[in-house]
Amino acid sequence: MSMKRKDYDFAELAHKYTLSFQEAMEYFRIGEKRLTRLIKENEDADWVLYVGNRHYIKRPLFEAYLAGVNRL
Repeated sequence: MSMKRKDYDFAELAHKYTLSFQEAMEYFRIGEKRLTRLIKENEDADWVLYVGNRHYIKRPLFEAYLAGVNRL
C-alpha cells in the first residue's frame, strides 16, 4: 500500500484538526507501517477518527499522545 509522496504546507497542516493518513505521516514524520501499527494497537483511542474505512488522526489529541510516550 505504498502511498505517493506529496508536498504539504506544514503551516496549513498545523491548523487542521484532523489529518488524513498521508498528512499525518508527513506532519509527524512517522512511516506508513508504524502509523498503521499505532492505529491498530490503539483502535479505541480518542485520537483516531474512522469515517467508513478511512482513518483520520485528530492532530491535537495525537500530539498529546506522542508527548506521553517515550518510544513508538
